[in-house]
Amino acid sequence: MHDIRIIRDDPDGFDAALARRGLAPMSPAVLALDAERRARIAEAETAQAEQNRASKEVGAAKARGDEAGFARLRALVADSKARVAAQSARAEALDRELRDLLMTIPNLPLPSVPDGADEGGNVEIRRWGEPRALDFAPVEHFDIAGVRGGMDFATAAKLSGARFVVLRGAVARIHRALAQFMLDLHVARHGLEETWTPVLVLSEMMEGTGQLPKFGEDSYQTREGWWLIPTAEVTLTNTVNGELVDQASLPRRMVGHTQCFRSEAGSAGRDTAGMLRQHQFEKVEMVSITDAAGGLAEHARMTGCAQAVLEALGLPYRTIVLCTGDMGFGARITHDLEVWLPGQGCFREISSVSYCGDFQARRMNARYRPEGGGRPEFVHTLNGSGLAVGRALIAVLENGQQADGSVDLPAALHPYLAGATRLGADGRLA
Repeated sequence: MHDIRIIRDDPDGFDAALARRGLAPMSPAVLALDAERRARIAEAETAQAEQNRASKEVGAAKARGDEAGFARLRALVADSKARVAAQSARAEALDRELRDLLMTIPNLPLPSVPDGADEGGNVEIRRWGEPRALDFAPVEHFDIAGVRGGMDFATAAKLSGARFVVLRGAVARIHRALAQFMLDLHVARHGLEETWTPVLVLSEMMEGTGQLPKFGEDSYQTREGWWLIPTAEVTLTNTVNGELVDQASLPRRMVGHTQCFRSEAGSAGRDTAGMLRQHQFEKVEMVSITDAAGGLAEHARMTGCAQAVLEALGLPYRTIVLCTGDMGFGARITHDLEVWLPGQGCFREISSVSYCGDFQARRMNARYRPEGGGRPEFVHTLNGSGLAVGRALIAVLENGQQADGSVDLPAALHPYLAGATRLGADGRLA
C-alpha cells in the first residue's frame, strides 16, 4: 500500500510512475478522498472544541440561575455532540474508502526497471549453461517413455478434474528429492531458516501480501473463510504482520516448502498439457525481511540463491528483468529465471524474485525499531521461488532425456535417490 504523504507531496510523480505500468492517473481520486476525509476530521475537531467549551459553561449558567442561558448551552452541547458523531462517522467511512482504493493500486517500479507494455519488453541480464546438443528429437516431459507410467493425468482428472496430476513410483520420488535438495541447499549454503507454515490463512494475511482484494478470483476460499495459499510468500512474509522488530534482527531469511493452490483464472487454453500449469503444486519459497537500506542488495542475493539451484542441477537458464508492463502487482523490481526446456524448445519461467520495498509492510503494519533510535520504520520485503518443484521436475526430465526414453539424473540428486543415477525407460530408478 502507498504512503498517502508521498502522493500529496508529488502527485505528478506518482502518476508518472503508474503511467510506466500503463495505468491512468490515480492521484486525483486519491487526493479528493483524502481532502474530504481531512475536512470531516477538521469539522469534527471544531465541533468537539465547541462541545467542550459549552459543557464548561453549562454548569456556570446553572449556578447563577440563568435558565435561558442554561437551556441554550445544553442545546449547543447536544448539537455539537451530534455534529462530532456525524463528522467522525463520515471521516471513518472515507478513511475506509481511501484505504480500499489505495489497496488496489500496484507498487511503483524502480527507475532502473525497463519500460515495456508486456513480456516483449523484458531484458535478459544473464545466461548460464548451454542446451545439450541432441541427436534425436526431444519430447515434452509427459511423453518421455520412462515418465509416462509415473505421471498419471487421467486418474487425477477422475479425482479432481483438469490441471491436476498423480505422480507415481520413481517420478514421485524424484519430485520429493528435488524439494529436499532445494531445502538443504538453501539452509546449508545460503543460511536461510527452514520454516514450515499452514496452507490455510485468514483474509488479513492475503491482504497483507497483496493477493486481496484485487486478485481474489485467483485463489480458493473455504466455506469457513480461510484461503488456500497461492504461495508460501503469504505465510512467510506475514510472520511479521503487526509486529515491531529490532533492526538488529534483520535481515530475516526464511525458506519454506509448501503445497500451493491457484485457480488459474484467466488462463484458459494456456499450458493445458503436462505439469506446467496446475491448480495444486509445490514450491520451495524464499522470503527475506530487511531494513530500508538492505533491500536491493538482498534482492541480488536472493536471485543468486535461486540461480544456484539451477546451476547445481546443471540446468541451462537465463535471468531477465521484467519490464514495467509485465511486473507483478506488489513488486518494485522482479528478476525471472527461465529454464531451458528442450521438449518445447524454449525457456520457461521457473522462479520470480521480487523486491517489494515497504509496499507489503504498510499493508501488514510491520515495522522495525532503528538501532540508533528514532521513529519506527516499515520493513522491506522480498520473495522468490527457490524453486517451483514441479517445473524443476519437468526441467530435470526434459534436459536429461535420452534417445531410448530413459533420463540421466543430475548428480546433485543421486544422494537423495539412494545412489540412483538414472530413470530407466521402464520407469524404474537405476
